[in-house]
Amino acid sequence: MQLTLKHIIFIIIVLLISITSNAQFTVINDSIINDSTYKKRVLESAEISFLLSLYSQDGENAATNGGTGSEQLLDATPTFVVSIPMNDDDVLTIDAGISAYTSASSSNINPFDSDKPDAFQASSGASSADVWGNLTGIYSHSSDDRNKIWSSKLSVSTEYDYFSVGFGGGRAWLFNEKNTEFNIHGNVYLDKWNTVYPIELRSGKSKSKVEDDGTVNVEDDEDNFNINNYTITGDTNYFPIFSPYKSKGRNSYSISLGFSQILSKRAQFSLVYDIVMQKGLLSTPFHRIHFQDYGNSYIDGYHIADAIETLPDSRIKMAGGIRFNIYLNRVFVLRSQYRYYEDNWGIKSHTGIAELPIKIAGKITLIPSYRYYNQTAADYFAPYNQHLSTEEFYTSDYDLSKFNSNQFGLGISYTDLDLKRNIWIAKLKSIDFQLNKYDRNTSFNSFYGAFAFKFILDS
Repeated sequence: MQLTLKHIIFIIIVLLISITSNAQFTVINDSIINDSTYKKRVLESAEISFLLSLYSQDGENAATNGGTGSEQLLDATPTFVVSIPMNDDDVLTIDAGISAYTSASSSNINPFDSDKPDAFQASSGASSADVWGNLTGIYSHSSDDRNKIWSSKLSVSTEYDYFSVGFGGGRAWLFNEKNTEFNIHGNVYLDKWNTVYPIELRSGKSKSKVEDDGTVNVEDDEDNFNINNYTITGDTNYFPIFSPYKSKGRNSYSISLGFSQILSKRAQFSLVYDIVMQKGLLSTPFHRIHFQDYGNSYIDGYHIADAIETLPDSRIKMAGGIRFNIYLNRVFVLRSQYRYYEDNWGIKSHTGIAELPIKIAGKITLIPSYRYYNQTAADYFAPYNQHLSTEEFYTSDYDLSKFNSNQFGLGISYTDLDLKRNIWIAKLKSIDFQLNKYDRNTSFNSFYGAFAFKFILDS
């Protein structure tokens, strides 16, 4: 199908709708079965998708405050995706999304822009909210017999404190009349931090603005902080361990291997193995550390940092998993997954996932799900005020602590394979709605909800 002016206008309109309504969606290409006398297109018509996802969380162990304080965060994520068939064999997919959030935790990078600094209350500084943006392009090519698929990817993402460029590629091989598949993918991400440190560890600065009449005004901003203008209580001999990070870059390299096999008309299983190597700045610059062998120092009742998070400059992550899906009958399908993970920072984890799609009507499926997760603590983790100043590495980020979690989900999916519902020049293919409730035994919980829509553009 060739894109016409109507199609381009429709894509732009949906993009604008997705941004204003905070919508995001992920495209999954349909499986193609090759015919010996007719080469079917990999993608018959252009597909356009978008999703609105909302995420909220709360907890009592914010790493910004050294392992204590509010972890409250609210995030809205819109993503717009369009897949375009370039010819019979090639598909270009463009994924553009933003994520806008407000955070009580990150707002306390500078808690002193509030009249009453409090680790459990949000301040009103510039770091209390931000927008993350991402643009990804994926180009895939299928062989004439549809038994080999090549893909390449390029992505760019940015936020107030980092910029990232990623690229990668993959290949898949199908055998045994497409009942067996092996695939391999590799990705590289090159990140650059804009290191933002806790406000009490920065040098005071001010911005000068020259007015039209020649007068000079000094503008206050988050960097205009001078600790000498504040009274320190508790241990008044405040002398933190701090020097700016020497490296501001972080590179990540990953390889993923996958194998899947259709066992029968009712059962399928797959194996996956991932390995990730990271080098560079792996610490988060604004995560505070408090030492138990130091006296506690306060400004306006807020416990100021003794140091910032310091972690090794390399990390290797490895994970392997198995998935097993079985068609029970016309109503029920069971999907299950187990994953084991470990890294050279001392973390080991187990993940178990079960889904039970239930067809409650011809085009409507109810999808309850459950996920269990547990992990050991990283070698460098200790709770609030428990690290020693003699340690080489330290973090109080509870994402690196020992914990277990439970997640309960419920989804509803509407799929119209007949494509009978038209919206202007597009046909509605599916609508999905999902809710998830997550609880962790470290006083942390979150809630996730999403609406997803998928359209096929008319030829």
